[in-house]
Amino acid sequence: MLRLPGFRVASPTTIAEAVAALAEPGARPIAGGTDLLPNLKHRLGAPTVLVQLSRLPLRHVELRDGALCVGAGVVLADLAEHPLVRTHAPSLARAAGLVAGPTLRNLGTLGGNLHLDTRCRYVNQTPLWREALGGCLKSHGDRCHVVPGGQTCVAALSSDCAPVLVALDATLTLHGPAGARTVALADYYRADGTAHTGRAAGELATEIRVPLAPGPRRETYVKWTVRKSIDFPLISIAMRFDLADDAIAAPIVGARVVVGALAATPKAVRKLEPVRGRRLDDPATADAIAALVAAQCKPLPNLPYDADYRRAVLPVHVRRGIAALVAAEASHG
Repeated sequence: MLRLPGFRVASPTTIAEAVAALAEPGARPIAGGTDLLPNLKHRLGAPTVLVQLSRLPLRHVELRDGALCVGAGVVLADLAEHPLVRTHAPSLARAAGLVAGPTLRNLGTLGGNLHLDTRCRYVNQTPLWREALGGCLKSHGDRCHVVPGGQTCVAALSSDCAPVLVALDATLTLHGPAGARTVALADYYRADGTAHTGRAAGELATEIRVPLAPGPRRETYVKWTVRKSIDFPLISIAMRFDLADDAIAAPIVGARVVVGALAATPKAVRKLEPVRGRRLDDPATADAIAALVAAQCKPLPNLPYDADYRRAVLPVHVRRGIAALVAAEASHG
């Protein structure tokens, strides 16, 4: 049985109190704890104090100033079922509903999911296992076992919601000792598995804002795991298509595709301009997007499954995701 290390718990009731508590050296925020506590049992971190966020007023979901505004403390189960989220950001509702299993979705929060620690098959093990291997860049070592000679940790961000929110041009609001600031999620993550977010010391994520679509849009999220529940994604793909009018056969006027579970940052697929003007219900469109994803996204052996297989099925799941969007339209028509 793995035991937690010793720590104190602070329970602030206001954001100001939480920021003050997080200013203490060694403090870590905790909401549902579904990721943090198992990691602490593996001695991946040793905080002196956990700042419990459950009493903070961070569970709102509302439309405000042209955006869907979601408090960082909204639990994933509520996020998946909320009518405003299902209407204005259906891919976010879908992603939240695919996280782990019902028990964990009732505890885990959106803010927590965006701040999952990065994972790697060489570090998410017991301390004894890691010591036998000699450690790694993320855990008391000086080498990467995934990329020999690599100087930067390539542990993967396995958040389901992060790729979706990057694809939807979402922003994140943080409060800290210097006040409040807002950052685009596309700029928030860093390509370093040991320090993969732009959250400064003492800062607390408070709200996620998703701009409302200015016109017709179709969006989805595709996740592949070995098991249908509990597992972190081994492949995840968020897709957003802005259309000329509200019909699946309308020309595409804008597209965003973001792939997760590759490295420490969600990967935004580039060179999607040729997709504009195509139809989403044309199989050649899905083939073109799948080819771009396959060319730009190279899964590494950092997660516990065959990297070559993950590379091979990435374009398959892109095509399946688009086909599901088209099929859903036909079933409603």
